[in-house]
Parts: sequence; C-alpha cells; structure tokens
Amino acid sequence: MSSFWQAIPFCGALLSLSLLPLLVPAMWHRFENHILSFWGTLSVAVIMSSTTLSGGSHILFETIWKEYIPFVALIFALFTITGGIHIHLNSHSTPFKNVCLLTLASFMASFVGTTGASILFIRPLIHFNKNRTYIIHTAIFFIFLVSNVAGCLTPIGDPPLFLGYLMKVPFFWPLIHLWQPFLFVFSALLFIYWCIDSYFFKRENTHSADTPFKISIEGKRNIALLLLIITTVIPSPSLPPAQLASIFGVHIKLPDCISVFLFLSIGLLSYRITPHHIHKKQHFNFHPVSEIARVFLCIFITLAPVSQMLAAGKNGPFAPLLSLMTTANPAPYYFWLTGLFSSFLDNAPTYVVFFKLAGGNVTNLTTTQAPILIAISLGAVFMGALTYIGNAPNFMVRSIAKQHGVRMPSFFGYMGWSLLILLPILLIMSLIWL
Repeated sequence: MSSFWQAIPFCGALLSLSLLPLLVPAMWHRFENHILSFWGTLSVAVIMSSTTLSGGSHILFETIWKEYIPFVALIFALFTITGGIHIHLNSHSTPFKNVCLLTLASFMASFVGTTGASILFIRPLIHFNKNRTYIIHTAIFFIFLVSNVAGCLTPIGDPPLFLGYLMKVPFFWPLIHLWQPFLFVFSALLFIYWCIDSYFFKRENTHSADTPFKISIEGKRNIALLLLIITTVIPSPSLPPAQLASIFGVHIKLPDCISVFLFLSIGLLSYRITPHHIHKKQHFNFHPVSEIARVFLCIFITLAPVSQMLAAGKNGPFAPLLSLMTTANPAPYYFWLTGLFSSFLDNAPTYVVFFKLAGGNVTNLTTTQAPILIAISLGAVFMGALTYIGNAPNFMVRSIAKQHGVRMPSFFGYMGWSLLILLPILLIMSLIWL
C-alpha cells in the first residue's frame, strides 16, 4: 500500500528547486545536476522497494516513454522552431501596446503551444520594454497569460491537453467547452495588467515620442515548420495503433514512435535551415531546453510514486481528499485538487492522474461527465501558473528574462504575485462555471 514516505524524493526535489537557488546560489549552480540526480535515484529506489522488480520497471518505463519523451520531443521542436523566428518591434512601449502584444502572443499560444509562444515572444517583449523602468510585472503577467492561461483552447496549446488528446479526447473539445471560462480569466488578467502597467508608466520619466507599432519578422520559413508540427499532432491518434514491441509490459505503438520521430526531425531540420545571423539575434542556444529536460526528468521520476499514491484512490494516503469527489457536484473538487497538485507536481502528469481517477473513459468524460473533464482541464492549465514549476514554460521564461537583466522574483516571491492576483480570479471563475 502506498504511504506518504514515498513522496520524500519529490518533496526533496521541490524544496531543492525552490530554496537552494535562493539560499545557496553558488552551490546550486555547481551541484544542480548532482542534487537532481540524487533525488531521481532515491525515487527509483523507493519505487523498486515498494513493488517487484518487474512492477517497478514497468512504472519507470511507462513514465519515461508515455509521458516524458513525448513531452520533451514536442518542447524541443517548438523551442527550436520558434528560436529561428526573429520578431523585431520598431516602436516604444506603452501600456496599450503591451496589452496588444500580450494578446497577440496569447493568441499564438493556441497554435504553437505555450512553450512555443513563450520563447517566440519573451525576447521581443523584453526588448520592446527596454525604455521602461518597471518591467518585472510584465514578465510575470506574460507567464500568467502566454505561458499558461492561453494554452487551454487546443491540445497543442498546453502539455496537459496534448496528453489528453493522446488519450483520444477530440481535438476541438477544449475549444468548444473551455472558451467561456478562458475568456473571463484572460480578460480579467489583461485588465489588471493594463491598470498596473499604466500606473508604473505614469511614474516613469523615460517617456519618449510615440511611434507607429511596426512588426518585422525574419526566419519566415520556420512558420511553415510550425504548421507542419500542427499537421503532425492532429492526425497522430488516428494512425493504426500497431504495436511494435512490449518493454517491461509497456506497449510501444506505431503512432507514438512516429510522433516523437517527427517532432525531433522537424526540430533538427529547423536548426539546420535557420541562418546563423537569426540565431545570433535571438541569442539562441539549447541551454534553456536542456535545463527543462534535466529538471523535468527529475520531476517526472520523483512524481511517479506520488502518482501511484493518487492512483490508489480510496485505498491510498490521499483518500480523505479524494473522498470529496464523491459528492453530488464533484467538478469544483476536481478543479481545485487538480490545480493544487498541478502547481507543484507539474500539470501534465497531474492531468493524467486525475483523468484516470475520474474513470478514464474518454467517451463518458467528453459527454455525460463533461463538467468533470472541464474542471480537470481548467485546473491543470490555469493553476500551472501558480508556481515556476507548474508548467515548463514558466521556468524557461524566468531563465530567459534573467539572462536579459530582468530581476525576476524568487520562487516564493512569484507565488506572492500569483496568489494575490490569479487565485481570486480563479475562485470567481469556479463559482460561475463549475
């Protein structure tokens, strides 16, 4: 039977990621890989000690093959392609123009993913605001809007919905069922941002003559590769589910292999055909995506025992919490519990866990049980914005912003912003739609 001690590696990894960079930055920078490897190895030991060798191998390989590898392959493709597109904004920042840029970036997130849109627009946004004294709030709202909330309308938008699509949730189901709560949260955040940015804009003494809002784009051939990614993702569940092999009881199916191969191939093709001067303008390198791959490998592995604890349902240690889902209207509980775990456990695997806890029957969850799947989807996507580790782009945006001189808040400093601004909006949304 699962017990809370199995969550020690995950808690250790979480505390290491949140506290060590703040308390002992020099040691963290030097020993980050060693510390993450320690927690990952300890988690493997925990898994193996709680089941048989074959059972533990099945859990680990299923986590790596079905969750981690597709996740990293898609992020690699989007990161590389968007890294080959240089957007230059020939204008000076104003609150209205920042709102327009955030809206455009959010719109793009539905088509290129929150990761793709974040990488595509965070550098232009920072450069666009170089005439501004106060910019931290802009980067924070960028994470709220572009890196998270805007990804709820398509499976390409955010990793949780992509995993749902791989489990046969129809491609346009999120758009049809989530657009109303999305519009409410998005509009509320954008209005609050406009108020804050207008306040800071009036305090600054760096106002310059207004100029037309002009956008120029280099690396347009990569736009075609973005469209190719979309055409790769959409038909993947419709491919013949031929089984190629079985490793530790995990079925290796043809559609999964084709998707991963195409993601990696398209990403490499983008890197090869993108002129060097565009990569130079973008300050492009693979450090952010390699950091994401390392950090989230540790998170996925240490999360596996926690997922097993959740999957144990009423027989597991989370039984008191999960019993709330047996009420007459379980949707709000699915929303808040999915969101709570998503903000600290990474929203993609958390979505899968609660999807399975809700029965895992796609036909039921997309029809008669639609309110439950709506709640799970909104909780996973929206509350991934509550912490830096709730969604992969959050961490990436923070890293890029710091590289460009933006003094991003600490792990808990960022949570102060999200709890004060985002959480009340989500509470109102849940009272209206769930």
